[in-house]
Amino acid sequence: MNWYLGNYWYLSLLLLLPLLGFLMLNFVRWKNRRKDTFAESRFQETLFEKKSGFSKVLPVLYLIATLFLVLSIVDLLSGSEEVKTKQKMNNVIFLLDVSNSMNAQDVQPNRLDEAKNIIVQTMNKMTNDKVGIVVFAGEASSIMPLTTDFTAAETYIGGIETNIIKIQGTDFLSGMKTVAEKFKNVAKGSRKVVLLSDGEDNEGNEKAAIKEANREGISVITVGIGTEEGAPIPEYVFGQLMGYKNDMTGQTVISKRQINALQNIAAETGGTYVDGNNLDNATAQIIDGLKKTSTSSESIVKSQNAIHYYQYFLGVSIFFFLLILLLNPKREFNI
Repeated sequence: MNWYLGNYWYLSLLLLLPLLGFLMLNFVRWKNRRKDTFAESRFQETLFEKKSGFSKVLPVLYLIATLFLVLSIVDLLSGSEEVKTKQKMNNVIFLLDVSNSMNAQDVQPNRLDEAKNIIVQTMNKMTNDKVGIVVFAGEASSIMPLTTDFTAAETYIGGIETNIIKIQGTDFLSGMKTVAEKFKNVAKGSRKVVLLSDGEDNEGNEKAAIKEANREGISVITVGIGTEEGAPIPEYVFGQLMGYKNDMTGQTVISKRQINALQNIAAETGGTYVDGNNLDNATAQIIDGLKKTSTSSESIVKSQNAIHYYQYFLGVSIFFFLLILLLNPKREFNI
């Protein structure tokens, strides 16, 4: 039987014991007053039948029988018990770059889809973890809070497109601040980020992002997606390819993966840098990185399969009530 906080109110039934004692004491006093009214004390021994020795312990037996009856009721009503378990787990937010350069197709089918596939495949290998999703470009937005519902996470990921953020750029600081806000109820040291980006069009604020991550106790695994050779950036209107992005002179812009900022963020926050151009290798490296930084977390689980002992308490209670019944045939109730 587990006396955890949720069961304490059941113990109020133990107040029946002093109440029962109070009632028995007042009953005996009432009987004595009735005797005094009927006859003087010097005549009472002659007029009234002598008390048996058993009557002196009778109130104690009543109290003991009631005590074990209450304990059996409390244990029977306690339909669950709390089980403390320790397990290694992570709180992981996937910070996904959705700037227009992630549409480049130097990685098939394109950088964004490669990043989304990495996230999904990583989640498929995660256990006992919580995941969340933040997207960023020139600004950042959380699209899913931390959850253990990986099926829902996959649904959210499937709907991510580059047009989900209107302000373009690659603002690592904005993304890190949004992540920190989502981690506000998570202990420092248990905050993990997997940052997926091509690093292109970086606004030069990775140092500020690193400072923010270290202040908030966030470890960052960075994943660089794209090639050094690069590829043009497709431009879509209502899902239709309208051409490729041009610069001020009308020349086609070639977007290339830039890994310096990504490597710096990983190195300065206790994470690792991962080449994201190979799906299987990237997923394996991310999982390894998360395992190295995983923390032990103690959780309390309520089990509905609690072990009960009420039958033993009830048996003791019945024993004492039977003892009272068998050894008190005259139904005495005296002290």
